[in-house]
Amino acid sequence: MLIDNIGVFLTAFVSLFFFRKLAKMVNLVDSPSERKVHVGRVPLVGGLAIFVVVFLYLWFSSNPIDNFELYLACASTLLVIGVIDDLKDVSFKIRLLIQAVVALAMIVFAELKLTNMGMLVGPFELHIGYFGVLATVVVVVGAINAFNMVDGIDGLLGGLAIVSFSSMAVLFYLSGLEQLFALTVVIVVATFPYILMNLGIPLGRRFKVFMGDAGSTVIGFTVVWLLLEGSQGDVKALDPVTGLWIAAIPIMDAVSTITRRIKKGMSPFKPDREHLHHILQRLGVGPKMTLVVICTIASLFASVGIIAQLYQVPDYIMFYSFLLCQVLYNQVMINIWRITVVMRRILGIRKSSATPKDEEYLDS
Repeated sequence: MLIDNIGVFLTAFVSLFFFRKLAKMVNLVDSPSERKVHVGRVPLVGGLAIFVVVFLYLWFSSNPIDNFELYLACASTLLVIGVIDDLKDVSFKIRLLIQAVVALAMIVFAELKLTNMGMLVGPFELHIGYFGVLATVVVVVGAINAFNMVDGIDGLLGGLAIVSFSSMAVLFYLSGLEQLFALTVVIVVATFPYILMNLGIPLGRRFKVFMGDAGSTVIGFTVVWLLLEGSQGDVKALDPVTGLWIAAIPIMDAVSTITRRIKKGMSPFKPDREHLHHILQRLGVGPKMTLVVICTIASLFASVGIIAQLYQVPDYIMFYSFLLCQVLYNQVMINIWRITVVMRRILGIRKSSATPKDEEYLDS
């Protein structure tokens, strides 16, 4: 397995170099703007390189996951739409429609959907029957967009993806689900070269690449596909509520951001600079430290989910605990500047790093 994963790592690296050259030829690049403060035109090929490796692995594997052809078809559809969106913006309505169709294809042809929610709301099994179709579509579309929205600074999406896939790998391994375990390991290994080049390691910023919408949407879809495989099959590696903890930061940040936008009378799909990573940077935390802080928090949440799964903590306790964390997260994000002012006074720091725009955010 070690030799195979070395091959995966090298293939992913080679794919990144190939696709970044192709991207420059077809203008599949990200240019600086009001919301994007990077330097130069950066190829949007991280997702392409990772998916090519996953595609090759599943296609030529002697032991692929069940319904891998359907997974590849769905992921390829999202990848193509993502590439088109990276080249020229696609209406969010069209993207949501395609994501919903992909979710329905997964439900109809793979029979992969939420049916048993475990003891989610109390000490009894919650079976949602036909409502599972609607719930699955909402979960799939939500996961796709949650991972897409969190992609805002170098290394963050890749880091959070590794946290989620590594957490699932642990649970799949302990449950004896060898196919799912092998796939999650392949995804983790294939993501590392992207993170290195995204951070400019070791080749410098000249070879920098971004994930792109193509990559973030496929990652979100793959996370929810594997969570459903692991929680709804004959052999259960995890309860549905554990999935919330495994993908906690993308979920919490998306819910908080969308809630805040709606409260301000904005479209929930209108981009802004009020995600957790933006707020931390505006508070004076450097980009690399922001990456470390967020990935550490995500790892702690995922660890809580894994430990609770292994020690069979009741689902409803974990679910209500997650809701409490979400409420606390929302309140912190809403009152972040007030909290900062108080902390500065406690620490005796008089100078504020908040900009006029931040003060406007504080008063809103």
